[in-house]
Amino acid sequence: MALKITVIGTGYLGATHAAAMAELGFEVLGLDVVPEKIELLASGRVPMYEPGLEELLAKHVAGIEGSSGRLRFTTSWEEVGAFGDVHFVCVNTPQKHGEYACDMSYVDAAFTSLSSVVREGALVVGKSTVPVGSAERLAGLLPEGVELAWNPEFLREGFAVQDTLHPDRIVVGVRNRFGERAEKTLREVYAVPVGEGSPFVVTDFPTAELVKTAANSFLATKISFINAMAEVCEAAGGDVAKLAEAIGHDDRIGAKFLRAGVGFGGGCLPKDIRAFMARAGELGVDQALTFLREIDSINMRRRGQMVEMAREALGGSTFLGRRVAVLGATFKPDSDDVRDSPALNVAGQIHLQGGQVTVYDPKGMENARRLFPTLGYADTALDAVRGADVVLHLTEWREFRELDPAELAAAVSSPVILDGRNALDSELWRAAGWTYRAMGRPRA
Repeated sequence: MALKITVIGTGYLGATHAAAMAELGFEVLGLDVVPEKIELLASGRVPMYEPGLEELLAKHVAGIEGSSGRLRFTTSWEEVGAFGDVHFVCVNTPQKHGEYACDMSYVDAAFTSLSSVVREGALVVGKSTVPVGSAERLAGLLPEGVELAWNPEFLREGFAVQDTLHPDRIVVGVRNRFGERAEKTLREVYAVPVGEGSPFVVTDFPTAELVKTAANSFLATKISFINAMAEVCEAAGGDVAKLAEAIGHDDRIGAKFLRAGVGFGGGCLPKDIRAFMARAGELGVDQALTFLREIDSINMRRRGQMVEMAREALGGSTFLGRRVAVLGATFKPDSDDVRDSPALNVAGQIHLQGGQVTVYDPKGMENARRLFPTLGYADTALDAVRGADVVLHLTEWREFRELDPAELAAAVSSPVILDGRNALDSELWRAAGWTYRAMGRPRA
């Protein structure tokens, strides 16, 4: 008999995972404790922007004309317990307020509620990013006869559907005495991507928990490394873009994540590296991860450096009475996520220093307004730059790369653009009369 799957938590990770499991042919039941979110998903709509996700929901949500009907949503734990053979826990693990450590309250609550309804013989699978050692503790919350596996997620916002259906690796952490059965079940769940060539890596609980935080820490290190080199290039008169190109040709290093700019943000990398440092301290190995403090520091410093670049572009004195246009609000393109967004952080700093800031973003406007209601917002990039004394490019949306610099030049007060992502065609902008300046490239 085919496995029936439940997904606990229907945020960014859970909604994507539920839709993908239905696409793989399983009967799926998603649960959330927020009724409004369940109503939205049950109508085939999503509470966030993620390319392809709404189309996938429409393809499978029960009650939508022409759908497979394999995907339903509920707020009932009893229904989840009676339905599921495999339960994926996909709830949020934010950073604790005022601390570096991870807030495990949502995960703990999910396991506690699930343990009271789960059937004997079922498999519970953790996907949330948790501190190493959590799986062993959480396994103790489950009743006898219910197994636990840890299957970390590696989703990139903007590519989440693709990353779930065609993952570059599937990692499964199991307990030694339960491992064979849990592994067999998850090989059945992921039979399609494994058949397409996705590696299936089986390990113990601690290693599986460490894979996600280790991967994010490595990516954060690579990003902050090139941003540190950008600081050196600024001082020495070098070109960080050419530097990145040259070292990227070394296949031991690679070219990915070597574009200098205002740094990383979002709901994963910043909080994950901080939680990793906190957990290392609890384990008595804090010195092993002290380098992550500098990685975090470099990343946060980039935001202030962009503010200073903008001040210099305005003559080096004050932002008072000056008009600043900010292109970008989300922390990355192809997302509406503004959590810990460098773009909004820079916009907010300039606003607090007296600048008249107007922001435009293709998808993040609604979320940006909720987070920074005192900033100005425009409906188009052209409207955002009208009368601007300086324009800041802070999120590398394709729409911004395809803008007509000549059209924008006619609208601004002063044609000065600061490329905080090193993503625009400098020759094209200069040919249209702009003064172009990018981070880490003082002479380029």
